Amino acid sequence: MSSAIARSTGVASAAILCALLLSAGSGCCPPHSEPSIVFVSHRDGNPEVYLLSGNGASAVNLTNSPMSDLSPVWSPGGNVIAFQTSRDGQSEVYVMRPDGSDPVNLSNNAARDYQMSWSPDGSRIAFVTNRDGNDEVYVMDADGSNPLNITGNPATDQGPSWSPDGSRIAFISDRGGDYDIFTVAPDGSGLTNLTTNPAADLAPCWSPDGARIAFHSDRDGNFEVYVMDADGANPANLTSDPASDSAPTWSPDGSRIAFARWSDVYVMAADGSNPVNLTSNPARDYQFSWSPDGRRIAFVSDRDGNEEIYVMDADGANQTRLTDDPATDHRPAWSP
Repeated sequence: MSSAIARSTGVASAAILCALLLSAGSGCCPPHSEPSIVFVSHRDGNPEVYLLSGNGASAVNLTNSPMSDLSPVWSPGGNVIAFQTSRDGQSEVYVMRPDGSDPVNLSNNAARDYQMSWSPDGSRIAFVTNRDGNDEVYVMDADGSNPLNITGNPATDQGPSWSPDGSRIAFISDRGGDYDIFTVAPDGSGLTNLTTNPAADLAPCWSPDGARIAFHSDRDGNFEVYVMDADGANPANLTSDPASDSAPTWSPDGSRIAFARWSDVYVMAADGSNPVNLTSNPARDYQFSWSPDGRRIAFVSDRDGNEEIYVMDADGANQTRLTDDPATDHRPAWSP
């Protein structure tokens, strides 16, 4: 790596940080006219963050580090990528530009920092850290300043997800003896348990309008996809199937929900009607991500002998392999 690359907020120039912050939420000077996909690949011997175009051309290693680089998350403006890395000896939250330049360590802590989620305006990042002895949800400014513990409980708190208007953060916690879904304001006030159920309630996903939250739960004996109002009212089982249904993900327009049923990718209407198996393949198909226009879905499949990134139309047509490497390629995420 060039010695000019910043490795922490302490040595990063003010100009780099300012430019990164201005681009994080604004969408100014978008780097790609066609949506791109970041993913994690082990093709260089360790996990690295790669970028490729939506048609599969030109996979580029963005991180080029001998240590593990994982979990890339685009900023709302698409001009900054947050990722988890162990390059400083422990798991830290970094950001970089979409070409891999100007990596900056935001968390700078000896504890484990991971599971990042951008605020809708790109000004803050929620993340999980065990710096207080257990996993807690923290919020920090997008330059790494002002880290704040917003959960403050000796239990395990994980999986932060911002509401579309930025007023609430959903997360899971086992503070009641089982995993429930909570929401809290970004300053840590207004903590609310939405599920209050003895089963495991996991993977909260906000609808694009912020009115509802999809999640999966085993309260009916096996994992099913549920939806509830943003205040926890009116929980409804959308799948009602003896199979295991999990990982609900709303389409960008909120009309559909993609989910995993065993080893296939399904999609259904937002009310649970018309479930359709999109992949219908004996291989394992999982880790799906909607394109920003809702017309395509990227996913991971081992149908060709190892895990590769694929893309298909939102109706399951035109399934195309984007990566072709004997190593593991996974965790695809579209640029905004």
